[in-house]
Amino acid sequence: MREQKSSIRQILRERKDAMDPEDRLKKSSIICRHLMTLLSEDETVMAYTSKEKEVNTVPIITTLLERTNPVIVPIIVKEDVSLRLSYLRDFAALVPSTFGVPEPIGSEIPARGEDVDTILLPMLGFDRTGGRIGYGAGYYDRFLEKFPDLRKIGIAFACQEIDRLPLDPTDVRMDHIITEDGIVYP
Repeated sequence: MREQKSSIRQILRERKDAMDPEDRLKKSSIICRHLMTLLSEDETVMAYTSKEKEVNTVPIITTLLERTNPVIVPIIVKEDVSLRLSYLRDFAALVPSTFGVPEPIGSEIPARGEDVDTILLPMLGFDRTGGRIGYGAGYYDRFLEKFPDLRKIGIAFACQEIDRLPLDPTDVRMDHIITEDGIVYP
């Protein structure tokens, strides 16, 4: 299964690489609008801070902060392949860190997994059964193992869809998946 996933990841990276940067930004804003229909103003949302070719989460986080939703972001801890959490109140706190991911290093406001109501997950790919494939390190799978009751929303571009992903027993299914085409799962 590892070889199959590796092959799928390569295909999905190529699809994302082929996207026009302006198109990526436009589609990210559309995804944000669809996402906001699922989020209430009182829930605490854990949102990833996007890298260049992912769904841009700046519009999402901006909208959440404007609505005064508490926003939590992950900080990657390579040593034990885990995520440390911090509240985010201002984009100025973010600096490029592990894997080039913007993180509030030096400006952390500690948060706990128990504080999160909904988690927004980056996805390299997805299928219409709620399956998600990430980048392969398992940071989010380990986090979700500790906090299985969080509402899990995967966000991706429509081009990242695969007919059927090979999933391990440790792979966690999403409660919702959103693309620029809308809520595609369930």
